[in-house]
Amino acid sequence: MGTVAVIGEAVRVAGFGLAGARVLVAEDAAEVRTAWRSLGPRVAVVVLTPRAAEALDATAPGEASDGPLTVVMPE
Repeated sequence: MGTVAVIGEAVRVAGFGLAGARVLVAEDAAEVRTAWRSLGPRVAVVVLTPRAAEALDATAPGEASDGPLTVVMPE
């Protein structure tokens, strides 16, 4: 069974840990990219804050067919 990870600013992602998600706090673009690379094969779904999604835009995380399903939180 896969896990859920949430990447983004602390104030927007902290509560997801209460639901059992793996929370990866990333306050800037470099931290977002580092968090993305650390996900590992068991992560099935990644929830991104809008700022985190913007930082990953160049890598197009949702386009990889073998990668996790990626969703972006609303503003």
